[in-house]
Amino acid sequence: MSVVAAKSYVDCRDESYWVEGTRISLDSVVYAFRSGLSPESIVQSFPLLTLEQVYGAITFYLANRAEIDAYLAAEEAAFDAMPQPLQTTDPDLYNKLMASKAARQQIES
Repeated sequence: MSVVAAKSYVDCRDESYWVEGTRISLDSVVYAFRSGLSPESIVQSFPLLTLEQVYGAITFYLANRAEIDAYLAAEEAAFDAMPQPLQTTDPDLYNKLMASKAARQQIES
């Protein structure tokens, strides 16, 4: 019987998580998964990923859920703290986007 080596699906580069061997962030896969997309639908949204990579990324997330949720919350807070040029150049569009984000967050809660 041959020995099967464990495979890694997520790596940490530049203080962020990425699907190993790609430029697709774990964040992208996790947000799609948390919004209810199936792994097959996620592959359709990110055709550079294989079904195996998506399942591996989801498994990594589920095994490290508290840490990854905290990481995502910190990333969102950092983004929200950044000045948004759209806020000055097109306040109406900015307000619509912020309302949409707030509605999405209420659904996820």
